[in-house]
Amino acid sequence: MSTVQRGLVYPVPASWQLRTVDEIKAAEPSACVAGPFGSKIASRYFTESGVPVVRGSNLTDDLTRFVADSFVFVSEEKAEEFGPQHVRPGDLVFTCWGTLGQVGLVPTDGPFPEYIISNKQLKLRINRGIADPEFCYYYFASPRYVANLRDRNIGGAVPGINLGILKSLKIALPALAVQREIARTLSAYDDLIDNNRRRIKLLEDSVRLLFDEWFVRLRFPSEVSAPSGVGLPSGWSRLPLEEVLVLQRGFDLPSQDREAGDTPIYGSTGIVGFHDKAKVSGPGIVTGRSGTLGDVHFVWQDFWPLNTALWVKEFKRVTPLFALYLLRGMNLGQYNGGVSVPTLDRKVVHKAEVVLPPVPLMERFDAMAQDVHQQIDILTKMNAKLRAARDLLLPRLMSGELAV
Repeated sequence: MSTVQRGLVYPVPASWQLRTVDEIKAAEPSACVAGPFGSKIASRYFTESGVPVVRGSNLTDDLTRFVADSFVFVSEEKAEEFGPQHVRPGDLVFTCWGTLGQVGLVPTDGPFPEYIISNKQLKLRINRGIADPEFCYYYFASPRYVANLRDRNIGGAVPGINLGILKSLKIALPALAVQREIARTLSAYDDLIDNNRRRIKLLEDSVRLLFDEWFVRLRFPSEVSAPSGVGLPSGWSRLPLEEVLVLQRGFDLPSQDREAGDTPIYGSTGIVGFHDKAKVSGPGIVTGRSGTLGDVHFVWQDFWPLNTALWVKEFKRVTPLFALYLLRGMNLGQYNGGVSVPTLDRKVVHKAEVVLPPVPLMERFDAMAQDVHQQIDILTKMNAKLRAARDLLLPRLMSGELAV
């Protein structure tokens, strides 16, 4: 099949049409718009409920279609001021300031029927007679296109693009039926990933609830001893984190140096690939050092933490599973010491005080949590392999190399 270089990132069949975003947007006036002016949707307008606001935390640059949690809200009355910025299922959302390359597809299965984009996002509603929204999402969110989008940066300390740049972006379109088939093929992988992710969350929630019941509310399965002088049961203590565990920066491993293997490579968001060698013996814990903060991951096997991550170098007075939920409960994102790029200041984190229970109670919790986390580990590895298979397939589909 003869191909020509028709797009900016993929060589495609000559029969495919090269269009701009401006040409594939819906015919309605507000199909492609920027978010509200910053002061009009500032945090002082946020409410406990109402219309959810899509922010950078709801988008990723790793082909996760939409992160449907951690929403803030504005009242329905306030939302009426932002009619053009409303998005609904099937709309695409791009981050325009901050983490360039974040692309989201508003889901059809909720949790809300409509959202508003923030001042750092751009909205794109697709003309469905020309293009399939899901196909467009995979095209724009593909790693190769994300790299291309970042090259369009017009920002300084804070990376950015504007609405004009978005409208000028090019996409190569096969026939509409082919677009839909490509989207169905890729979404089959993501549907499995999403289902496993939901199962992981339910399992983690069950252990987190147990941890909170025993070690936060202090309703643990034993007789409560007389309170100590610091208001804790006898045998409990309050210590700085550095006396409990030690966080250490990860190690460089450029993509070109990675060899095929089964050792998971962890970045700030979790598993980002595999290698044939490990740098740290499991079980272990990894959390984000740069970029994405607050996610804390448990690793059963030997692993390689990247330099964008921190790992627990020493479990001084805690078991690994207890340490996992201890760190998750600390809201590590609050220790951001970066400016343009979020960065976890581990020196500050090490000084934070934590509550430590007696060893027998901690070990009892650890034993109960192990069975659950073995199931989580299986699902996590399955998702990593599904993502790897999808990522290999995606460029072949988007270039027309592989017919559907």
